[in-house]
Amino acid sequence: MFKKSILLLSFFIILSCKNSKYEYIIKNDDFRKTIKSGYFLEQSKGFTYYNIENRNSENTLVFIHGFSVPSYIWEKTFNSAKEKGYKVISLDLFGRGFSENPNVNYTDELFAKQVIDLLEHLEIDKAIFLGLSNGGRVISKIHDLSPNLIEKLIYVSASSFGIHEEPVQKDVSEKEISDFINKKYPTISLGQLEDFKYPENFPNWSNRYEELLKYKGFARALISTLKNHKNLDIENKEINDSNTKVYTIWGDSDSVVVYNNIKEKLNKLLPNRFEYFVPNSGHLPHIENQENFENYLFETVLE
Repeated sequence: MFKKSILLLSFFIILSCKNSKYEYIIKNDDFRKTIKSGYFLEQSKGFTYYNIENRNSENTLVFIHGFSVPSYIWEKTFNSAKEKGYKVISLDLFGRGFSENPNVNYTDELFAKQVIDLLEHLEIDKAIFLGLSNGGRVISKIHDLSPNLIEKLIYVSASSFGIHEEPVQKDVSEKEISDFINKKYPTISLGQLEDFKYPENFPNWSNRYEELLKYKGFARALISTLKNHKNLDIENKEINDSNTKVYTIWGDSDSVVVYNNIKEKLNKLLPNRFEYFVPNSGHLPHIENQENFENYLFETVLE
């Protein structure tokens, strides 16, 4: 009986250790005290983590990240723009990075209002927005909610133009979260390499993502975001009708948001856009071909 109890105890200890590598850090005040860079702003839905440089510059660039990788995905372009004297702002959207993971529906409107409120706090009334992948959805919604805030919109590998069937049930169950963690988390970090045309050039890319899996509520945020995707046709058509300057930038070998799958719809929604393809790059052209991407960005888009 004693040996059986010991075996059962060992089993539960092993099981606990196996599961404890995921989602065991709560983003509370103690957690925020450990973050030594950037800033936190308390908003109605939770704390937002952000970075800002060159506060006194008049030209403002706001970097919005994609579906799951937080603001560090923009670091290279952020730093280049900072060195050129632009006022640069990046933030972690709710449920990502160091920002809070509130128990809410993760909608485009949630993220857009998060950005708008941050800029109001920073007393910024006009900016150029760069939206990467799912961040394209966010900047489209920002234009919808606060069009006077927009100077230019720059979509990079944007997923704003696809067709989405909304699920009837948008709540996220504990079973869905558990299944996602058990099935997706063991390989999700390495899966980030699929964003590159030449993943062998980025052998350590997945290591930083692995840290995100420690934060309680990350899986729920990802699932909720997917469940709350809507077609943004109306919002994108309004952008075109407003005569806002719009730029779309794509990696020539993007296998995540495949350009040919959305080209026809994109041409109907934003026929007046300026378009550019970055050679030798996949879903993250600003990282994979930084020189080419930044030449176009700084010498053409921001001239």
